[in-house]
Amino acid sequence: MTTAPADSAGTIAPEYGDKVIAVETAGSEPIPDAERHGSPRQLLWTWASPNIEFATVYIGVISVLFFGLSFWQATAALLLGTGLGALTHGILSLDGPRFGVPQMAIGRFSFGYRGNVLPAGVNALVAGVGWFAVNSVSAAFALNTLTGLRPLPSLLLVVAAEIVIGFIGHNFVHAFEKYAFPALAVIFLLAGVWTFKEADLGGSGAGGGIGGFLLAFSAAWGYAAGWNPGASDYSRYLPRTASRLTTAVYPAVGLFVSIAVVSVIGAASATIVAPQNATPTAAFTGHLPGWLSDLVLLAIILGAVSANALNVYSSAMSITSLGLKLPPWLGRGAIVVLCGLAGTAAAWASLADAGHAYEAFLLVIAYWVGPWLGVVLVERWFQARTPDADLSGRLSDHSFSNRPGITALLAGIVVSVPLFSNQEKYVGWVPDRWPSFGDITCLVGFAVSAGVYAALRGRLGSRA
Repeated sequence: MTTAPADSAGTIAPEYGDKVIAVETAGSEPIPDAERHGSPRQLLWTWASPNIEFATVYIGVISVLFFGLSFWQATAALLLGTGLGALTHGILSLDGPRFGVPQMAIGRFSFGYRGNVLPAGVNALVAGVGWFAVNSVSAAFALNTLTGLRPLPSLLLVVAAEIVIGFIGHNFVHAFEKYAFPALAVIFLLAGVWTFKEADLGGSGAGGGIGGFLLAFSAAWGYAAGWNPGASDYSRYLPRTASRLTTAVYPAVGLFVSIAVVSVIGAASATIVAPQNATPTAAFTGHLPGWLSDLVLLAIILGAVSANALNVYSSAMSITSLGLKLPPWLGRGAIVVLCGLAGTAAAWASLADAGHAYEAFLLVIAYWVGPWLGVVLVERWFQARTPDADLSGRLSDHSFSNRPGITALLAGIVVSVPLFSNQEKYVGWVPDRWPSFGDITCLVGFAVSAGVYAALRGRLGSRA
C-alpha cells in the first residue's frame, strides 16, 4: 500500500507548487488547495508587462492617423475604453481563487457545459492565433529594424521564445513577467519623454469627430477587454483566502496604467512626421536618438514576447476548457505548441499589411467580447447569493445546460454586427447612413446580450 506524500502539517504535499522551472501539467480541472500559492501582488506585473509593447502603442497611433482625432481627443477615448476594460478584468480575476479554474471553464456557468464550447473555442482562436500573430509581427519588425535580419527569420526567432515560455507554464509565465516589467517600464517611459518633446499636441486632428472618437474608444476597449477571457487563468493558483480587494485591484491597475500610458505615448508619436516608407516600428522610433531607438526596439521584442506568453498559454487553457476527451499526449503543453504554430502561420501571412490587419482585428475583438461580457456579468449577478460550494459542482457537470446564455450571446452578435459594424470591408446599416455613429458595435452587443440574458435567465433559469 502506498500513501500520498505529506508535508509537516500532514496535508498532501504539492507536486507543482511554486516551482518556477517545472512544466505545469494542470489543465482546466480545479487547482487543489495543496497547490495554491502566491500573492495577488504578482497580478500587477503579470498584467502590466504584456501591455508595455508596440501593439499598445499602435492603438494610440491609429486613433490619430486612421480615426482622425487630435491628441487630446484620442487620449480621452483611450482612457475611457481602457478604464472600462480594466474594471471588468479586476472583477473576473476574483473567480480564480474562488474556483481554481481558467476563465473559460468558468464560462460553463453562463453557457452550460456544452454551450461553452463556442465562446471557449472563439477565445482559443483570438488569443492563440489572432493576438499571437499581431504581437509576433511587431516583434519581428523590431528585430528586423535592429539587426537587419529578414522579417521571416526574425519572426521564427520570436515565436520560438514565446512558445517555450507558454509551454513551461503558469509559474514561469509569472516569473518572466516580473523580471520583464522594470526593463519595459523604464525604456518606454524614456521613449515617452522624448516623444512628448517632439510631438505636436496642439493639432486639431483630421476631423474624426464623434465617429472617430467611438472608433478609438472601441479599439481601446477591445484591447483591454480582450484580456478578460483569460483573467482567472493567472489567479487560479492563489489561495482561497487571498484578499478579494487586492485580487481585483492589482490586475485592474496593472492593465489600466500600462495600456493608458503606452497608448497615449503612441497617440503623441502619431503627431510626429515619420520617415518615408518606414515600417510601423521604425516609424515609432524614427525621432529617437540612436541609443534609445535601439533600446526601444529591444523593448518592443521583449514586450511582444511577454504578451504572447500569456496569449498562447490562455489559448491552451481555453482549449482544455472545451471539455473534450483528448488523448493523454495532447496535454496543456502540447496544445501550447500547436496554438503557437497556428499563430505563427497567421503572423507570416500578415507580414505584408500589418497595419490595416491590426486595425480590423482590434474592432473584431470587441464585437465578440462585448456580448460575452454582457452574459458573464449578468450571470455573476444572479449567482450573488449562491454558495461557492454549490456553484463548483456545475463546473464538472456534463449535463448542466444554460440555453439562455448562448441564446443571448448570439443575439448580441446578430443584432450589433450587421447594424453597427464600421469596418473597412463591411459597414453596417447605421454607420452607413449616419457616419457620426462611428463604431458602437461593442456597446450595443454588450447591452443586447445582457438584456436578453437577464430576461431569459430570470424567466427560464439556468437549466433551461
